[in-house]
Amino acid sequence: MSPTFLSQAMTVARRDVLRERRSGEVLWVTLPFGAVALLLIPIAISTDTLTLRRVGVGMFWVVVMLFGVLIAVRRTTADSTAQRDMVALTGMDPAAVFTGTALANFLLLLVFETVLGVLTVVLYDIDLSGAQWFPLILVLVAVGLALLGTIAAGIVATGRSTAALVPLIVAPMSVPLLIAATQSFEGLRLGKSILTWILMLAVIALVLAVAGVLSARPLQETG
Repeated sequence: MSPTFLSQAMTVARRDVLRERRSGEVLWVTLPFGAVALLLIPIAISTDTLTLRRVGVGMFWVVVMLFGVLIAVRRTTADSTAQRDMVALTGMDPAAVFTGTALANFLLLLVFETVLGVLTVVLYDIDLSGAQWFPLILVLVAVGLALLGTIAAGIVATGRSTAALVPLIVAPMSVPLLIAATQSFEGLRLGKSILTWILMLAVIALVLAVAGVLSARPLQETG
């Protein structure tokens, strides 16, 4: 990657983070809704503490997947058609724009995951065995979700697909992320090796990154 590519990507990422800082959409809207979802689940299930402890991690990842992709998609589609056209006219590399947008989404998702993760540990009394692996798993899932949401939003932004198609695009591709994430934590709880699941998360992120970079220019030209 050339310095120009990196500087362009960082410029886009900085713009998106500053935009979120002004709007507070993730901090004041999406994050509270995710927290409320985690609070309501124990009330709805109304079961014993042991069962809640077992399902807590799964509930955490379901909430992260549902709200996490929403964060990535909404942040990416915040640009109007005129704004996207203006970015294209500046001559910025579409792949750099994609990378910067995905980076900003990753940072927001990582904050979202961390806050909800702490809340999940408190509410569900989660077993912290293998806690040294938690940051890596959270980072890999955040990367995957950020890339997936950015790609989906890029497809919608072309104008040939409606926002209603986002769930159809995202849901099938988020299933491997959900499985790998939940099985990683389950493996830690049982004292088993989680290397296979970690590699699966890394491969998913790599495939999505390559797909996003390669499709960035065609999607921009289509839009």
